[in-house]
Amino acid sequence: MAVVYLLAESLVRNGHDVTVYTTTANGKEELDVKTGEEVLVDGVKVYYFKRYTKGNSHLSPGFWNKIFQTVNDFDVVHLHSWWSPAIVAAAAVCRMRGVKPILSPHGMFCDYILTTNNKVKKQILQTVVGKSLLKNTFLHVSTPMEWEESQLILKEKWEGAVISNLVELDNVKPPVKRDANSVFTVGFISRIDPKKGLDILIKALAKVSFNYKLQVAGTGEDDYVNKLKSLAVECGNADKIEWVGWKDNVQKMQFYSEIDLFALTSHNENFAVVVIESLSVGTPVFLGKNVGLSSYVADKELGWITNINDINQVTADLELAYHEADKRKFIHESAPDIISHDFNKNFLTKQYTDYYKTLMPS
Repeated sequence: MAVVYLLAESLVRNGHDVTVYTTTANGKEELDVKTGEEVLVDGVKVYYFKRYTKGNSHLSPGFWNKIFQTVNDFDVVHLHSWWSPAIVAAAAVCRMRGVKPILSPHGMFCDYILTTNNKVKKQILQTVVGKSLLKNTFLHVSTPMEWEESQLILKEKWEGAVISNLVELDNVKPPVKRDANSVFTVGFISRIDPKKGLDILIKALAKVSFNYKLQVAGTGEDDYVNKLKSLAVECGNADKIEWVGWKDNVQKMQFYSEIDLFALTSHNENFAVVVIESLSVGTPVFLGKNVGLSSYVADKELGWITNINDINQVTADLELAYHEADKRKFIHESAPDIISHDFNKNFLTKQYTDYYKTLMPS
């Protein structure tokens, strides 16, 4: 998880000692790394442990045993994500050892996640052990929206903090001059998945009055991608959509720089790094209201927010984004400096360390 790596690396760079325990999981494959011993990665002490199941379970006795043996050696323990038995069991080990960790759910408590993919299993897990373990954690989330969603999980108030995720912007160089596109170009870059609401964007764009091009960057399951392509044929805008494939870290910044509007009409996003990346090069954003950073974008006037439950409303808001050329120009000129200030890694890292210090034994 990139945000975890960035936080760990930045904490080390700011003079702190950081140890990470993780498994060899790499999607469906396994990382080719030494297991059970310390590996130094950019100053971070990393221990990888073999997992014995795949999917989302990642069962790893070595991982849990290491936590059991050493968890009391640290000033602060920070768990990331939820629902995976690997992390739920890690939370149980922390409780057994008398440690109250911080938990960053990374969007795992939103309605969309709770009601899709193994809904019954999640309900059983949460009822049997989940809530009792969560009571023994401090909550950390990256946006106010995620805070509100997470607070609904427990009956009593869940103590914690809202601190933004770190985003890698050190090498970002906004273009001095943006070349005008001959056709208004909307861009999407992310995993192509039902959660991302790309079908909503395709339907809404099919109804706009202006000429446009939609560039879709990313990869997904072939069946779902083909389903979206068939939808575009039905909507009559297949000829306006370019499927440009996966982009690496350099290519994606160029991608943001060459589009007129970045669109993310997701059903839910706890944060969405892509929003910050787009704004960092001055490209305005068009977001569904269920994207965690939508309130930030609205407060800073860096884009347009829409209600994805109403396709006609999405279309109307796309018309606004197209016709409000002066606002797009303002965002292009002002957004890079705003993002550089608000998402400075050292500034955010200090927020994390200040929060950690409040939880350390006096």
